[in-house]
Amino acid sequence: MPLTGGEIRLERSHEGRVANLTLNHGRFNIITWETRQVMADRFAEIDADRDIKLVVIRAEGEHFTSGGDIAGFMEVDPIDLTDLGQNVTAPSRSPKPVIAAIDGYCFGVGLELVLSVDIRIATTAARFALPEMKLGMIPGSGGTQRLARLIGLSRAKFHILTGERITGQQALDWGLVNILAPDAEALEKETQALVDKMLGYSPIAMRTAKEVLDKGIDGPLYTGIELERKAYSMLRASHDFAEGVAAFGEKRTPEFQGR
Repeated sequence: MPLTGGEIRLERSHEGRVANLTLNHGRFNIITWETRQVMADRFAEIDADRDIKLVVIRAEGEHFTSGGDIAGFMEVDPIDLTDLGQNVTAPSRSPKPVIAAIDGYCFGVGLELVLSVDIRIATTAARFALPEMKLGMIPGSGGTQRLARLIGLSRAKFHILTGERITGQQALDWGLVNILAPDAEALEKETQALVDKMLGYSPIAMRTAKEVLDKGIDGPLYTGIELERKAYSMLRASHDFAEGVAAFGEKRTPEFQGR
């Protein structure tokens, strides 16, 4: 099946500084095997564009996504499954900060997608689940590992072994989402407010912070601290740090350039 790219629409806003990815594949935004590759292709384009500073992932319609195309999945050659966790989780490897705005269902591979982003905003109506156990399967795109790291091993075991849904409020309380909005309209307002705030920061500082956090968290504490120290020293020589210090002293808004 040829890739049309229509399953994930890419649009730029804020004078080209924000890439907006919108899931657009029917009422439930089902993620097919082809959609997974489209996500990887979209991020390859985004990562190569130096003007893009921030990425937002949304979905059209009532639900973020009900998950993967189960019937279509059975047509995939098992050898291709060795790349299962690499395409749809491209946000985790992007050097740019990635935000997900979530309403309605966020199930299966959809939850694995949002687990791979940096900041999650959801509505109170959002529901999260990894229901693969009901099919005699387990999550295969990072779900077991990322969920356990975010909400704790005990909670992750319960929700993966039972397929039980996580409510929006539980997701906020457990750190699965960072901001909870009452409805879809408020969700968009919260997302735009966060985008505006983050666009005011240094792109190189945000990129470095993401890398230090992601690479340091799974190693020993001393390794993470050493990584942080070296990154701090590198940023000390950046234009943006000098600009930030000057703007602070002059009581003005800094003009960061990402270098």
